[in-house]
Order: sequence, then structure tokens, then C-alpha cells
Amino acid sequence: MLDTLDQERAELKRQSLRRHRAFALGLLLLAGAIFVATHYIEPSNFWIQLLRAGAEAGLIGGLADWFAVTALFRHPFGLPIPHTAIIPRNKERIGEGLGSFVEQNFLDPRVIGERMREGNVAARIGRWMEDEDNSRFIAEQLLGLAPEVIRSFDDQEVQEFFRGILSKQLARADLVPMLVRLLRLLTESRQHQELFDRALRLGRDALARNEDMIYERVERRSAWWVPDRVDRRVARAIIEGVEELLSDLSDHKHPMRERFDDATLKLIERLEHSPRFRERVNEVKRQLLQSPELNTTFASLWQEVQRLLLDGVQHPDSELRSTLTHSLRSLGSTLNENEEAQARLNRRLENVVSGFIVPFRAQIGKFIASVVRDWDTRTVTERVELEVGRDLQYIRVNGTLVGALAGCVLFLISHAIW
Repeated sequence: MLDTLDQERAELKRQSLRRHRAFALGLLLLAGAIFVATHYIEPSNFWIQLLRAGAEAGLIGGLADWFAVTALFRHPFGLPIPHTAIIPRNKERIGEGLGSFVEQNFLDPRVIGERMREGNVAARIGRWMEDEDNSRFIAEQLLGLAPEVIRSFDDQEVQEFFRGILSKQLARADLVPMLVRLLRLLTESRQHQELFDRALRLGRDALARNEDMIYERVERRSAWWVPDRVDRRVARAIIEGVEELLSDLSDHKHPMRERFDDATLKLIERLEHSPRFRERVNEVKRQLLQSPELNTTFASLWQEVQRLLLDGVQHPDSELRSTLTHSLRSLGSTLNENEEAQARLNRRLENVVSGFIVPFRAQIGKFIASVVRDWDTRTVTERVELEVGRDLQYIRVNGTLVGALAGCVLFLISHAIW
């Protein structure tokens, strides 16, 4: 797509250059035609003499400027005249000069910092991202790349990476203060009782799902002479008894709930003050880090995370997609409205540019010079001529017109004097 656009732009420039060349050439031919025509008319006429003088000077000026413009790009008439075809002969020097110019004038740290501060890049980014279509476009691009990025990870390497990080962090971390803070937070907010209720619900669900297994185990453990009907009544009584106990425990005023509160507070106290209990916690931590089950846990965790990520990025109506779009819009609004956030991002962008581009500005200049040096002569000539050739044709036009005007003025002066 970009190559097509570049070709179209180049073709438009060629057409424009051809038009301006034709105009400059037409003006030159007109001056020549007037100069020739005036030789066939009575020379004693003042106005004919003036016209001839102007046409003669315009023809000379136009030819001189044609020679000058042509000499930049090629040998006039193909003749190897000294100091012509200047650009093809000095291709390497032009490349070095261009690279040095970019290095010194565009990649200077002060220039970059000044331009970035003047342009307030952060505010522009914020305004652009605040538009929902733009935020959605960024989200689509990010999520479009995500599946390939996610699948490119080696599962074993990911597991080892997270295991290594977690192992190092857990090995250095003292879990006891964290456990104490967590338990205090749960007890103060009464969330530990919510966990107790959740455990009761899980117990009831497990009991309901495993009724047949309970019947089978009661029958298997019962004496052979006990009728199956009796075994089932016993099993049913056990199930109902457990259900009744779980239902009773759901009452927050049940004595067992109070004992659970006391046990939790005692656990916190032991964690805070008992060196032996603290050592037991650390021993459990060491055993956990050395257990092979940890790898299995990481494997299943990564697979689940991978599945959730892929489902989220591939589904067109996923919550992840809308959340990412909304987050990008919120970020854009913050950047657009918060001057402090703009200043922080501008400083970081400036540091990034200075850190990654400025140290390599000499190499960038050399790279530009090498690219120009590797171009063939025809390519260099064509590209330069397409960019500035149209303006150079105005030099030819001006040379013809200014020459004609100068010829007329000189004729008038000489006629007035002599």
C-alpha cells in the first residue's frame, strides 16, 4: 500500500516537472522566435529595436540558466564539460553532508528537547486517544497482536520463569507479618465469617453431589446380614444429620461461630509472639517451594491464564476489548486535562528520545550517508530533481524574463545616451 502511494506521488511530481519544463522551454523558444522575427522587420523602428534587444537578452539569460540548471543533474547535450553533472559526481559528498546536517541540526539534544516541549506531545496524544474511534483502533491493534505473542511463549519456560521469580520472592519474604495483617483485616471486616459461610456452602454442595457414594460406603462397611434398606436409612440419617449441622452453623449466633472467632484471634496471637509457630510457617514455605506439585500448579495456572487471555482477545464482544478501549480513552482524557500528567509524560518521552536516539546520532548520520552512497547515480539524480526540479524551472523562467527586462533597460539607457 505504501509503495503504491509513493509511486503515485512520484508520478504526480514527474508530471508537474514536465509541465514546468515545457513552460520554461516555451518561454525560451518565444524569446528566440521574437529575436529571429525582428531581423526580418525594418531595424530603424525604435520599438522593433527595443523588442529585439529584450528578446536577445532574454534568450541569452534563458540559455544561461538552462545550462546552469541542467549542469546540476547531467552533462548538457551529453558533453563532458567541466563542472557539470554536479550531483551525480558528488553523490558521496552529498550523502555525507546530508547525514551530517541531520545529525547536527535534527538530532541535537537541545533541539529535540525544545521541539518536544513546544509541541506538548503528551497533550496531542491525549486528544487523539480521547476519541473513541482512535482508542478502539489502538485496542484492536494490540489485541490483534496478542494471540501470536501469547502463543509464542514456551509453556515450560513461562512456568520456570514465574516459578523462579516466586521462589526468590517467597524465599526472601517473611510471610508471618503478611499473614497477621491479612487475618486482622479479615477479622476486623468480619470477612472471616463470610469465608466460614462459603465453606459451609461448599460442604452442602459436596454432600449433595456425593450422596450415592455415601450410600455405597455405608453398605460396604455394614455387616452382610444387615438389609440394604436399613443401610440406606442409616446413610440417609447420616446425610440428614450433617445437613442439619451445616444448617445450624449458618446461624451467626451459633457457639461454634464464636469458637471460630476465638480460634482466629489465638492464631493471630501465636503468629505474632510464638517463635516456634513462626518457624513452622517458614518450614511450610520451604516445603512448598521444593514440592513438585508447585510445577503442576504453575502449569495449570498458566494454561488457564492463556485460555482466558485468548478467549478475551479473540472474541469480538469480549469484556477485555471494551475495557481496554475504555481505559485508553480514560488515559487520553487524563493526559488532555491534567497538566501535571502531561509534564511527566513529556519528560519521559524526552528522556526516551534522548536515551535511545541521541547517543546514536553519529551512527544515524553515517547510515544516511551510506544509504545515499549505495543509491545508483540515476536514482540520486531523479530523486533530487523530482523534489527541487520544479522550482529550478522557475529559475529558467526568471532568467528569460529578467534577461529580457535587463536588455530593454540597457537599450533604453544606451539609446538615451547615444
